[in-house]
Amino acid sequence: MLDKETIDAAIAEHHADPGRRTLQQLLAKEITTTIHGAAEYENAVSASKMLFGNSTSDELRKLDEKTFLAVFAGVPTFDVPRSELPCNILDFLAVKTQVFPSKGEARKMTVGNGVSINKDKVTDIEYQVSEKDIVDGKYILAQKGKKNYFIINII
Repeated sequence: MLDKETIDAAIAEHHADPGRRTLQQLLAKEITTTIHGAAEYENAVSASKMLFGNSTSDELRKLDEKTFLAVFAGVPTFDVPRSELPCNILDFLAVKTQVFPSKGEARKMTVGNGVSINKDKVTDIEYQVSEKDIVDGKYILAQKGKKNYFIINII
C-alpha cells in the first residue's frame, strides 16, 4: 500500500543500519494500522517500549487501563489497602507485598539500583510509596531487576 519511493527509502535505510530494523517496524506499523487503526498502533508501540525499552513513568501513565493490563498480563499481583499508604519502600516490597522475600533483600536491591516503581528507579531506602505513585487511581507497578514486574492493586 506504500508508494515505491517510501519502500525504496526504507530499504536503503535498512541496508545502511540493519540493527535499527526499519523494514520490520514499517511493516508492523502498516499491518497494525490497517487492521486495528492508528490509536491501537500507538498503544502497541507504547507497550513494547514499556516491556523492552527504556520507557518512563510518564509513558506508563499515558497507557489506558486496558493496555496496561494487557502489557502486564500474567505478572504476579498483590493487593494493598489504600489506607496503608504512605509506606516505606522496604516495607511495601517485602511486608505488604512479597515482591522480595525479606526486607534485607529489598534493601540490597534498592541500594544496588535494582528497584523501580512505575519505571522510576528507587535507590533511597527511606522512599515513601504514596498516593502520588498510583497509576490510573488503582495500580502501582514494581520492578525487581530488569525483567521481574509486579502489579500492586491499591484497594
